[in-house]
Amino acid sequence: MNAPVTEIEFYWRPGCGFCMALQRPLERSGLPVRAVNIWEDPDAAARVRSVADGNEIVPTVFVGDRALINPQFSEIEDAVREQAPDLLATAQEATAANAADDTGTGKSRWQFWR
Repeated sequence: MNAPVTEIEFYWRPGCGFCMALQRPLERSGLPVRAVNIWEDPDAAARVRSVADGNEIVPTVFVGDRALINPQFSEIEDAVREQAPDLLATAQEATAANAADDTGTGKSRWQFWR
């Protein structure tokens, strides 16, 4: 039996417009995401190549055992429903918490993009 999925793995690289475009709906969704820059992590680059016919195509997203190469956000939602439905509740809680942001910083947790 597979371990429960606790986060979405989002593989990206600097300067990737597709990555930036996918980052926006991921951030708004409240889903727990671990973002990994494949240019800084050779093991991450190898993982992407292993599912992308030897290419370093980003964004690549893993939801459990399912790999999605350059997906639309709707494909990620479908994979979450299939592989990790518990993450949907986590996302709803996070979205509600973000709406009531008490940090006062106005800063995104996705500062790595800049």
